[in-house]
Amino acid sequence: MASKTVIVGSTVGLHARPAALVAQAAAEFDDDITLRLSDADADDAVDAGSSMMIMSLGAAAGDEIVVESDNAEAVEKLAALIEQNLDA
Repeated sequence: MASKTVIVGSTVGLHARPAALVAQAAAEFDDDITLRLSDADADDAVDAGSSMMIMSLGAAAGDEIVVESDNAEAVEKLAALIEQNLDA
């Protein structure tokens, strides 16, 4: 499984608009992709394809997020997206 830890770049964290953009990008892949706070257990991971689940993480700007999937390309794409300021 591919995994990458990234810092949330959006000033509002992974709230409505950023979460929707991440979920939309995740939907481009057929693979399961999960997100979790870096200090959370793997059981607390949420589906990256659901903006509501992403928002439930409560991730703020500067928080560390772990992106995981069997698809390394999906991990890289979502990780790069999460690092950006998506609310600009």
